[in-house]
Amino acid sequence: QVQFAESGGGLVRPGGSLRLSCKFSGSMFSLYIMGWHRQAPGKERELVASITSADTPDYADSVKGRFTISRDNAKKMVFLQMNSLKAEDTAVYYCNTLRARFPWGQGTQVTVSS
Repeated sequence: QVQFAESGGGLVRPGGSLRLSCKFSGSMFSLYIMGWHRQAPGKERELVASITSADTPDYADSVKGRFTISRDNAKKMVFLQMNSLKAEDTAVYYCNTLRARFPWGQGTQVTVSS
């Protein structure tokens, strides 16, 4: 049974930074393309960043140049460094595979507000 445990969210002012972490419980982590997804109030969940097993990242246009995704296959963890945060980045952030093939975790709330 694959599970995800996200952490690192919080309240930050516009222009600030946060680093999110995700612990993957299960097997074959290194084989999956992992992603960070987010869901803002009243909106559908969207993919913001993904990373292949070979550490090739991809980003949504809305976060390109501001967010950096990384992974540690030995520790089965995925990270999202978020810089230059904007109010529109406010959302609950979740990790999952690229195509969200496993049940969602609790997520971690990110609130960007002055």
